[in-house]
Amino acid sequence: MKRTEKRKKRPTKFSLVLKVFAILAASFLICATAYGIYLTKKAEYAANKSYEEIEDRQSSPKRDAKAEALSDNISILFIGVDDSEVRAQGSDHSRSDALMLMTLNREEKTVKLVSIPRDSYVYIPEVGYEDKITHAHAFGGTAATIETVEELFDIPVDYYVRMNFNAFIDVVDALGGIDLDVNIPYAFYEKDENDKYSIYLEPGYHHLDGREALALARTRKHDTDIARGERQQDILKAIANKALSLSSISKYDDVILAIGDNMKTNLTFDEMKSFLTYFSGGMPQIDTLTLQGQGDMSTGIYYYMLDEESLEETTQILKSHLGLIPSKSKSSISEISSGDEEQVDSDSFSYSSSFNR
Repeated sequence: MKRTEKRKKRPTKFSLVLKVFAILAASFLICATAYGIYLTKKAEYAANKSYEEIEDRQSSPKRDAKAEALSDNISILFIGVDDSEVRAQGSDHSRSDALMLMTLNREEKTVKLVSIPRDSYVYIPEVGYEDKITHAHAFGGTAATIETVEELFDIPVDYYVRMNFNAFIDVVDALGGIDLDVNIPYAFYEKDENDKYSIYLEPGYHHLDGREALALARTRKHDTDIARGERQQDILKAIANKALSLSSISKYDDVILAIGDNMKTNLTFDEMKSFLTYFSGGMPQIDTLTLQGQGDMSTGIYYYMLDEESLEETTQILKSHLGLIPSKSKSSISEISSGDEEQVDSDSFSYSSSFNR
């Protein structure tokens, strides 16, 4: 009997390409998943290492109970401290070199960010008198700083993040630097993290490494306190933009290491993860607010005297954003601030402290 042989179908080049592509895609997915699990575990370890709850502040005196990052509108105070070896102060007794308060509205997915000039003359509850806000941290550490900010704005501070100079430098370097329009009046040398004038800064659009970004954030004697606050806000936004870019995914490992070694916060790992909802659609709308005031040397010591007339405006804006009071219409806010709707839309409000509160 004659056996009929079936011809085997040879695979085409196209089918081979598809198979190779499928294998590569599957391999990439497995690697990406494994890398994601690795980063998550590493981030959890770093977060646990950084976690620090402040005693007797489980709930804010300005709020009945501590806000939940997973469901509520919240406020976060960023505290930059100088605890370098040169000054040998230690993180609990050093002055705060940078203070920024951020409020996040979960429903609107919006952020309001206000910088507080370090020389602002405010009431410090820890000692019971007015002084520079930078001294609050030296008087009583993180707790004293939080209480002072709560007293200043009459809102609760739910969470804090305290970072030293090393963390700032390492995070920026881990991201590969940041691109920023350097807003300074002229070129000059600024102090580095060891208080040596070794960092050359000049106006214009530049790529900055960690040491340069820190020097830019700290500089304050070449223009105004307001300009310094605006620079710090710009730097923070540049870091956030870089961290959210696809090019930074492979650098998260180093970023996590930098944060874990040089940061303290009362945010848990689960609470940190909850912030991903704010960034799920990309960078959220960030409204930067400015504290208006003027310098004063009448006592022989420089103080930044905040404009008292606009404290109520600040309180209304921040409380409304946190949902602590009913949201006001543009017209009603305009009546409070005696401004127009254009001013309200741009959040161009001035801020002040009340020394009799």
